[in-house]
Amino acid sequence: MVPELVRTWVSGWAVSRHTPRPAERPWGLYVEVGRPDQVGRHVLPDAHELAVREAAASVTVPHTWLKVPMDPEGVGRWLPAGWVVDKGETGHLMATDLRATAPRAPEGYTASVETRDGVTYVQVHDAAGELAAKGQMALLGKATVIDSVTTERAHRRRGLGAFVMRALADHAVTEGAALGVLGATDEGRALYETLDWKVYAPLAACIYRP
Repeated sequence: MVPELVRTWVSGWAVSRHTPRPAERPWGLYVEVGRPDQVGRHVLPDAHELAVREAAASVTVPHTWLKVPMDPEGVGRWLPAGWVVDKGETGHLMATDLRATAPRAPEGYTASVETRDGVTYVQVHDAAGELAAKGQMALLGKATVIDSVTTERAHRRRGLGAFVMRALADHAVTEGAALGVLGATDEGRALYETLDWKVYAPLAACIYRP
């Protein structure tokens, strides 16, 4: 199941971030990101030593990333010189069966939902019109990939993150999606688990920094 979830996550992430579609490689997928701190990312659906070594050996451009669904300590033993495991960027592959809950924005906040270029955005504003929380997702048929859920520091611990997640899930269900997938930080994982999301694998982040 993990390889299928990884492929879904990568495809949706690319749509959400407006990058080119993932390209097939012998060891998995490659996404051209085009940022100074992340030129591109190789993503392996399976955590196999040979695949990790082949993907890493193919890289010559600094700040190329490698994402592997396994424990970061384990993948670090397979990397050649020049590669580092960035534990700060390591996350968790999570998924859930979507259900509608008809959420309401917390008192004092208003929410909006908008879809542009295949990406649905939920934004929450306070009474003064300032952005308090946001999130987005890319629909892929029966699945949706949720991405970039954040709450501004001054508005945390007020239920806004949970509301954004539920609002995105509700919209996905109305569009026919049944499965939700995302890549979570440690902080995000703690929230998503309260919303019945399950961790299926770590997402080790490796970066070429020769």
